[in-house]
Amino acid sequence: MKADEEAQDQAASIAEVREAVKRFAAPEGGIVTALDGVSLKVRPSEFVTLLGPSGCGKTTLLRAISGFEELDAGEVRIAGAPMTGVPPHRRPVNTVFQNYALFPHLSVGDNVGYGLDVAGVPRAERNTRVGETLERIGLDGYERRRPDQLSGGQRQRVALARAIINQPKLLLLDEPLSALDRNLRKAMQLELKNLQHDLGICFVFVTHDQEEALTMSDRVAVLNAGRIEQVAAPETHYHRPATRFVAEFIGDGALFSGRVEGPAKDPVLVTADGLRFAVASGTPAGQEATLLLRPEHLEAAPKSPRASHGVIEARLEQSVFLGALHQFVCRLANGATIIAAPTGAGAGNLSEVAIGDSIRLAYRRDQPHLIPEVGDGA
Repeated sequence: MKADEEAQDQAASIAEVREAVKRFAAPEGGIVTALDGVSLKVRPSEFVTLLGPSGCGKTTLLRAISGFEELDAGEVRIAGAPMTGVPPHRRPVNTVFQNYALFPHLSVGDNVGYGLDVAGVPRAERNTRVGETLERIGLDGYERRRPDQLSGGQRQRVALARAIINQPKLLLLDEPLSALDRNLRKAMQLELKNLQHDLGICFVFVTHDQEEALTMSDRVAVLNAGRIEQVAAPETHYHRPATRFVAEFIGDGALFSGRVEGPAKDPVLVTADGLRFAVASGTPAGQEATLLLRPEHLEAAPKSPRASHGVIEARLEQSVFLGALHQFVCRLANGATIIAAPTGAGAGNLSEVAIGDSIRLAYRRDQPHLIPEVGDGA
């Protein structure tokens, strides 16, 4: 029975990484562990993003899937087949690199059709497929241009067209939008997501940009120091991060560590310096945890707050206008800062407070997220 379940699980995964370990010799001496027992599954037609700071192992993981890095331990399987010892050009994947890696001496059409030429596809079929692919990415009529005659966004589309024309089982993308300006980058995020949906090909995308990951992904794997901290939907990472690192890396928010005290119907998290935060009823007393409050959870407290709300005493230090919303930077009694970004009437109430005035911030008890404290290395 267990073997049958494992076979079904493999069939449901386009790609699977099992306990991957990769180490490198550092130039200054010693060994750096880029991947430390990483496991990940990519489901059919899924957009998965590898997210994390520089040096966390996300590009090494992508290169291990593509075959450009051989693992020291663990394995990669694609469509159920082990990839150990299989070179990149024999794996059913294509990769879009950060610098696009276009052939400067070839036309757009020849760049896109290069893989078909290598595969020996007849010329008529090859030209038809090149034309259809360029039309799909909005570059029909550009076949004769060279890469140096294109904008950055157009070159990025050519690299994508070259990668998808063979319809690989898996498309790997290593920060392909990093060289684009902000507006073009945001437009390409939506185009990439739409293209992935239309093609039905699995995308594994590498970025260090949290907004990019949240915008495009079905699931996000957050990496830190060679390990995966959490794999989840973007909404889960934002509202229910599994670790303090994920809470700090994704989105804005204030974090407070302490112990839950009081009766189950009226619990509070008390920090070492005496700050008290109301949490949802039923939270077990004695639990050591880190509490996360997002800026949009906070608004100006009424004179008589409801029992379902908690209240924080603070002082307003700065008001920042960001177009769609205001952010209010407040200082707590212990010297920590907290940012409030209320919407609707709550924003109007806070905007009436003068810089330097005392202020009371309210939030619903069910809004703070508690991350249980665990020992080092857990």
